[in-house]
Amino acid sequence: MNKSKVVLHVTMSLDGFMAGPDVSVEHPMGRGGLRLHDWILRTPTDEVDSAVGEEVSAATGAVVLGRRTYDVGVEVWQDTPFPLPCFVLTHRPLAPCGMKSGTFTFVPDGLADALRRAEAVAGGKDIALMGADVAQQALAAGLLDEINLQLAPVLMGDGRRLFEHLGADRVELERTRLLASPRVTHLRFRIDRGN
Repeated sequence: MNKSKVVLHVTMSLDGFMAGPDVSVEHPMGRGGLRLHDWILRTPTDEVDSAVGEEVSAATGAVVLGRRTYDVGVEVWQDTPFPLPCFVLTHRPLAPCGMKSGTFTFVPDGLADALRRAEAVAGGKDIALMGADVAQQALAAGLLDEINLQLAPVLMGDGRRLFEHLGADRVELERTRLLASPRVTHLRFRIDRGN
């Protein structure tokens, strides 16, 4: 069986925000942050956007997300964000939480342990990452293989930045895809580790 790739799937504003300001249970994407997901939420959807969404769903075998993402998202989703096993990185673990499409398992032992658990159930498919902190940890630790970035044509001005707290080391990327619709530009990058 193939080794799973660790892939960050994220939508970001042109000025680098993946959520608006004041992320909370009342505003899971921050104030104004849902605008970033017009490409998914508005109908009719563009066929390019639909194809990318279907590709992500078909390629994903497990999800690793942060506790904050879980806390603000679970009521909105009313399920797991993908119909798959989901592993929640946390310092405040709970008992596994079964939903209609999958189970949230809370992992207190760090990102590497969460990724090992996710790979054990992913069946060689991708492990999707959700949340800025998880993404930043994976990138800084050299555990991220690809970034699937949806660039929304909006300047948010404020909110949660995706690429913060990465340190001073440069990270080289190889662009492997560029697709566009009127609502978003779909970019995919492979992390270049010099292999």
